[in-house]
Amino acid sequence: MKKKLKLNIFTGIADIIMAFLIMISWFAVFFAAIGDAATGTQATGGVGTFFYVCAGITLILHIIALVKSKKAGISIVGHVLGIVGMGCFLITMFLALPAFVLAILAAIFTLLQKNVDTSESLSK
Repeated sequence: MKKKLKLNIFTGIADIIMAFLIMISWFAVFFAAIGDAATGTQATGGVGTFFYVCAGITLILHIIALVKSKKAGISIVGHVLGIVGMGCFLITMFLALPAFVLAILAAIFTLLQKNVDTSESLSK
C-alpha cells in the first residue's frame, strides 16, 4: 500500500511558493535599495527579512517533514534537497540561483512521495 503524508504535499507547495519568492528576491531587494537611495527610507532591511523569514519557515517544514517521512517509510530526498536549498538561501542571497534550482527539485521529489521498501534493500 502506498503511503502519503499531507505534510509532504503542504511542504511541496511551500517549495513551489519559495521558488517563486527566491526568483523575485533579488529584484525586490534591488528595487527597495534604489527606493531607499532615492527617498532616504530604510525599506531594504524589511524586504530582505521577509524573504529570510519565508525561507526559515520552509526550512523548519522540511525538517519536520523529513522526520515524519522517515518514520512513514517515504523517500527523504526532497526534504534533504529542500534543507540544503533553504540553507543556501539563508546563508546569503548570493546563493539564490542554486537555492532556486534546489527548491524546484525539492518540490518535485517531495510531491512524488516515493515509498522506500526497506526489505528489498536489505536483502540485496
